[in-house]
Amino acid sequence: MSVALTSKTIDKYFSFLTKLDNRSKKKLIIKLTESIETGDEVKFDLRSLFGAWVDSRDSDEIIKQIRESRIEKHDLPDFQ
Repeated sequence: MSVALTSKTIDKYFSFLTKLDNRSKKKLIIKLTESIETGDEVKFDLRSLFGAWVDSRDSDEIIKQIRESRIEKHDLPDFQ
């Protein structure tokens, strides 16, 4: 996950970080540099996001079950 910062926010961080000693600044620069040098990008297969409906019933049976599972407003119990 990435977070994008506005220039104003970056300026606030920078004003805080300028108060660090040089050794800490160098360590921070190294860590930030390593974080953007990702090397090989991870490939993502879009096909993993979708699939087909798998069911042993035929479409008429599925539709019948959906209709039978519906609750009509006048069939709701009175909770008063």
